[in-house]
Amino acid sequence: MAAAVNEEFIYTKARVTSEDKEEFVIVAKERLAQLEGADFEVVEEIKGADLVGKSYQPPFPWMGEQDMEGRENAWVIRHADYVEIGEEGTGAVHIAPAYGDDDMKLAQAHNVPIVHHVNELGHFKDWVIDFAGQLVKPKDDDESGVGHMDADIEVLKNLQAKGVIFKKENITHSYPHCWRCDTPLLNYATTSWFVDVPSIKDQLVANNAQVKWVPEHVGTNRFGKWLDGARDWAVSRQRYWGAPLPIWKNPETGEYKVFGSLAELKQFVPKSGNQYFVMRHGESESNVAHIISCNKNNEDSLTEVGKQQAIEALGNLPTKIDVIIHSGFQRTKQTAEIVATNYPSAEVLEDERIKELDLADEYEGESWETYNDNFATWEDRYSQALPGSENRQDVQKRVGEFLYDLELRYTGKTVLVVSHGGTLFGLECAAAGYNPEQSKAHRAQPGYFNNAEVRELDFTPLPHNDNYELDFHRPYIDDVVLEENGVRLERVPDVFDCWFESGSMPYGQRHFMGENEADFLGEYFPAQFIAEGLDQTRGWFYSLIVLGTALFGKSPYENVIVNGLVMAEDGKKMSKSLNNYPDPMELANRTGVDAMRLYLLSSPIMRGEDLNFSEKEVLELQRKNIGRLHNVLAMYEMFADGTEARGDSDNVLDQWIVARLQQLVNESTAGYKSYELDKATRPITDFIDDLSVWYLRRSRERLKGEDEVDRTLALATLRHVLRTLSLTIAPAMPFYAEYLWQQVKEDEDAESVHLAAWPSEGVVHEALFEQMVETRNIVTMALEARTKSGIKVRQPIAAVYGPELPAGLLDVVLDELNAKSYGVSDTVSIDTELTDELIAEGAVRELMRAVQGARKTAGLEPQDKITLTVQTDETGQVAIAANQDLLVKTVGASSLAFANVEGETVNAGDLTFAFTIT
Repeated sequence: MAAAVNEEFIYTKARVTSEDKEEFVIVAKERLAQLEGADFEVVEEIKGADLVGKSYQPPFPWMGEQDMEGRENAWVIRHADYVEIGEEGTGAVHIAPAYGDDDMKLAQAHNVPIVHHVNELGHFKDWVIDFAGQLVKPKDDDESGVGHMDADIEVLKNLQAKGVIFKKENITHSYPHCWRCDTPLLNYATTSWFVDVPSIKDQLVANNAQVKWVPEHVGTNRFGKWLDGARDWAVSRQRYWGAPLPIWKNPETGEYKVFGSLAELKQFVPKSGNQYFVMRHGESESNVAHIISCNKNNEDSLTEVGKQQAIEALGNLPTKIDVIIHSGFQRTKQTAEIVATNYPSAEVLEDERIKELDLADEYEGESWETYNDNFATWEDRYSQALPGSENRQDVQKRVGEFLYDLELRYTGKTVLVVSHGGTLFGLECAAAGYNPEQSKAHRAQPGYFNNAEVRELDFTPLPHNDNYELDFHRPYIDDVVLEENGVRLERVPDVFDCWFESGSMPYGQRHFMGENEADFLGEYFPAQFIAEGLDQTRGWFYSLIVLGTALFGKSPYENVIVNGLVMAEDGKKMSKSLNNYPDPMELANRTGVDAMRLYLLSSPIMRGEDLNFSEKEVLELQRKNIGRLHNVLAMYEMFADGTEARGDSDNVLDQWIVARLQQLVNESTAGYKSYELDKATRPITDFIDDLSVWYLRRSRERLKGEDEVDRTLALATLRHVLRTLSLTIAPAMPFYAEYLWQQVKEDEDAESVHLAAWPSEGVVHEALFEQMVETRNIVTMALEARTKSGIKVRQPIAAVYGPELPAGLLDVVLDELNAKSYGVSDTVSIDTELTDELIAEGAVRELMRAVQGARKTAGLEPQDKITLTVQTDETGQVAIAANQDLLVKTVGASSLAFANVEGETVNAGDLTFAFTIT
């Protein structure tokens, strides 16, 4: 309806000559390249400002024929600073106010008509003569030959036929599509209701400054800048389904009424003037026998006690009853007849809709306990359907229909309903619009109906769904009639933007306008933290803080964890159509959900960064963490003897792993306290590596050694570590943490790891860490020296040299390097000279490895003893004799014998080995 140029640009007017005509065109001076290939001559330069205000002919004559308000402002050139000189176009743009935000603002500023020539279904309207009814942007469909550019091509052909096309070219640009069905979308201007966000902008910015964001830059930059430029928030949508705007308009006064609660709404519901009472039948024979009687044709009359109960109940009824309705069962009919004697003018009716619970014949005559045993929970009574039987929701539906029918049928009447306990319970629930959870609470208070009990039924018609549960959504709200002084109010048909609903979550979930209003602030508001994806910056995060600030002057959350998006391994968006991601359930079943959970929690996604999901990395994390940890547990269980957990050992390795454990607890605690979940979980992998690869490997001989004191220290320390570790990993690996806890917890510990207290922070032995790092560095460099010298680790060496170490750590170095002594030196080195004795010991150690391998192959347990026969010469026998104690202890041999060197086996045991020294 208009065109826009930039008044700061210089435009050129050029004469273009062709074989059959001469015409003038105007383009931005910097876009003269658009005229390449044509015979043209620049005749004039024009300032953009001089073009502003000039009129032009509409591209289609029938557009100019429309009767529209502000028609005189249409087809006029306007200034727009968003018009830029790029590599495409002419330096001028077409303005379609009804289909773009910037275009609409420009049109509103100049009173340009805002006209829809496309209907809400995406078709050109009938007055668009040349293209009436055509779909503007169809979805590509190769099978039917439909393409998304079909309408564009028709428009182009039409303009070419009119001779108003100078040049055509293809320009590729991004275009919005429906993420569900990939259909092209159209921007479409429509009316909306707005929240005046700019009026509270300063409060929003101030409140956001008090929120801790993880990562921090999202809150200060992306979100903070969005708040700083906050505009009116369009909160309504024109859809069939949704939460309606609670706004009605009085058509006579023009006044809008906004309802904030059901109680307010009820004040405007037209009243029938009816008064309802409900009464259960008196005691019947089936009540006395405690059996089910759900067949209307049963002989199940009132007992004498029941008749007397009905008579006594008359004192609880009103002085006037116009209508008495019963179910037609013998016991309800008899009760109604007794009541009717006191109200001779009352109309007595039967209605099947208030019958007893309709059950299959197999339950007749059984106890109600037999029937109730079919349901594990109260909710099951509503959702579970037994063959040939109603459930409680079925009852609520039929009695709800009955009640609303009475409200339409009668006016100003007093109605008594005589029915059965369960049926009347359903009637009360339908009247109140209860869902199963609310019905459960109602069952507890005021409770189930006693025989001949009378209650008044407080009833006002409510917006309800098909189950007669209170439901304010469309389309149910459409059936509600409200009146003011006899004038029927008109409801605004729009529904809320779903983000407005999500922002209302704290108040809706906790019934702020209902039973929790007094306790809401402080107890439920604000939340300590929320977590959502980066794409919620302008969604949930925004709607929450706007509503919280508008209603209570503060942010509804104190901390925000912003996660990034999970992408396919190739960096593309995960898509069902592309099938570029693993089945999450199959992967969870294969690796365990703990591995997937830890993978995500320890990844950059917890810092608002996108994650290219890798199945291999999940498997690797599972192996390094759960796999290794389970091996540690298996080793502990192999030697566990009930030793209590303790963390006060004087062994240097025990002290180090306890210190590392405390470091892990401190780091995880700090991470969780600061809502930095990656910092809380990443240290887990390094700790499990230290526990498995260093501590347990260095402690294995201690666990199976004969030094009872040291063995007890190792077991107590390992149990302490595993017990505390299960607590520390529980948030990240909840299932394995529970399994681990059950294996190592003590009698006084909590039943579940998730019910136990979080471990306490403490002081970390930093000096010991430094010493252990130095120790491990010495071991690493000495092992490298072994490799360079070609000396295997099983071959003992005379000495290793390195920096000075505490005595406890010297033993660790010597044992790890299989060295006899340690010498102090500024550099790390080893003694490579091998004596005959060292060579012999090395050979014996190789023998030990071979025997251990054979034990494993034979499936022997550590406690199983063997007899060992070694086939060797005299030299070998001497070598073995020198290391016999180490050999038999290590391989678990109860006896040792030798076979002669010629290979004549002496029948002396289970395992026979040839042994030579080279």
